[in-house]
Amino acid sequence: MSLRRPGGPGRTESTTGLVLVSHSALLAAGVVELAAQMAPDVVLRPAGGTDDARLGTSFDVVERAVAAELDAGCDGVVILADIGSARMTAESVVEALEDSRVVLAGGAFVEGAVAAAVAAQTGGSVRDVVAAAAAATRQVQDELDPEQPRGVTGSDASNDRAAVPTASGAVSRRVRVTNPQGLHARPAATLAQLAASFDAEVTIDGVDAGSLLSLMGLGLTQGLEVTLAATGPEAHEAIDAVAHTFESGFGEL
Repeated sequence: MSLRRPGGPGRTESTTGLVLVSHSALLAAGVVELAAQMAPDVVLRPAGGTDDARLGTSFDVVERAVAAELDAGCDGVVILADIGSARMTAESVVEALEDSRVVLAGGAFVEGAVAAAVAAQTGGSVRDVVAAAAAATRQVQDELDPEQPRGVTGSDASNDRAAVPTASGAVSRRVRVTNPQGLHARPAATLAQLAASFDAEVTIDGVDAGSLLSLMGLGLTQGLEVTLAATGPEAHEAIDAVAHTFESGFGEL
């Protein structure tokens, strides 16, 4: 299973593909399916199970998947693996290829794959994609920590229609979540990609708007209001674009 070659609107020339290695072919394919919802232009390939369709891992299966990514024109390939021998198999492939374009990332298999795919969708390099997978894992660890403070939910006040400079120099604006399903995975991915497209540091209720898992961790539901903030040369443009996305219901109204 693979997805179409990157090259849609807003893409950069740099393209990073992902290979997802699992003991289970079904699990690898399922994570590819999930990640593809957030990153439709990224080349994703599952490398699950053995050559004879049993549970386990296969050097040849992983190697073929990586080769297919490079043949598809990817500038680099990031491999993520689930547990134990899957990672060992992936390491063996990376060592055998001796190709600097192919890197094995660490991280939670599902969350790391989704975050890595979103980073690749925005034109991230291999290094960017590996960093996104690692950051996603830290986010999961934080969420499992009972002492970790959670994001602040919004109020019932009306939207502020204009972006307002703050004392710190940031531009801020209040917007409401209008779509019935709230900020679920697909709109969160849209926001992360949008925020990354501007020369600005954008936050939503204090979390990095470029982090898919951080956004989903806010648990935003319909009717809640959030604070958008941005700094940088394109702060105003970024706030306007993100606010419009919220107000349009992420295309779901």
